Amino acid sequence: MDPAVALIRTTLNATALVAPGLAGRAAFELYRHPLRRARVRTREREAHAGAVTRTLHHGGVPVVVHRWGDGSRPVLLMHGWQSRASRFADFVPRLRALGLSAVGYDAPGHGDSGGRTATVLDHRAIALRLQREYGAFEAVIAHSLGVNAAFLALREGLRAGRLVAVAGVAEVSWLPAGFCAVLGLNATVERELRRRAESGAMFPGVCDVRTHFDAARAPEEIDVPILVAHDEDDDVVPFAQARRLRAAYGDRLELLATRGLGHRRILTEPTVIDNVIGFLSAGTAAAGAPEAGVSQAGAPEAGAAAADPATELGAA
Repeated sequence: MDPAVALIRTTLNATALVAPGLAGRAAFELYRHPLRRARVRTREREAHAGAVTRTLHHGGVPVVVHRWGDGSRPVLLMHGWQSRASRFADFVPRLRALGLSAVGYDAPGHGDSGGRTATVLDHRAIALRLQREYGAFEAVIAHSLGVNAAFLALREGLRAGRLVAVAGVAEVSWLPAGFCAVLGLNATVERELRRRAESGAMFPGVCDVRTHFDAARAPEEIDVPILVAHDEDDDVVPFAQARRLRAAYGDRLELLATRGLGHRRILTEPTVIDNVIGFLSAGTAAAGAPEAGVSQAGAPEAGAAAADPATELGAA
């Protein structure tokens, strides 16, 4: 066990016995600020170094934008909590091979950007700002918390042809419970944390956090094909979040269920990337052209999208 996590768990759970409000405030500060900044991994270095980078300012905070390609036919990449744009490195050459440009950013408090924190509102605002520069996106590929932000942005003006949601958070209201479960914090701390997390202090102008940030609400408002890829063994965002999206969007959503990949490795798994690229290719194919299928063994053919809306893959 990480010694820092053990210390946080012991301290906050003990504090909650005598001063629950104080424990809740401390948990809230940890909840809203990334505990560490993600670094560029070895396998990501080539793609990271090959990006054209620039800086925009959001709320006075410098935000680093990464672009692969000339910007034509852009695909927006939206990362998750304690992550960064380079986590999509394995997608970049495949997107470029399709003639697509990849555009990602490091949210405030993440990666190479300034600031200390970002909410889904910040992700949404940055996505809409990038749209003003690049125009409508061919697709959005999002991971984890970025998935919730992508659904929100699509409801509020983001234009995209397709959405790929990987290991996504469907409900922001689930996050306090997930945060406390990871750290082993007790019910008192969770209750106090939730009260603060769902207040106007974190989301100014939002009256009902649970409804407003529920990606499954009003599915008719999002009229794009959706591919959800989620691992049944995800130890960060439970598979139930994917099932919630499937129940809401029905046959308009393809669910790619994997096993043994967890929350992070799913972004680098070749079979998952093959399915994503096949799904995006289907959006650019000529009308009436047949889509590629999936082999009986469950491993997709090269560049093929899952034909069945609930395909299941095992870890390679």
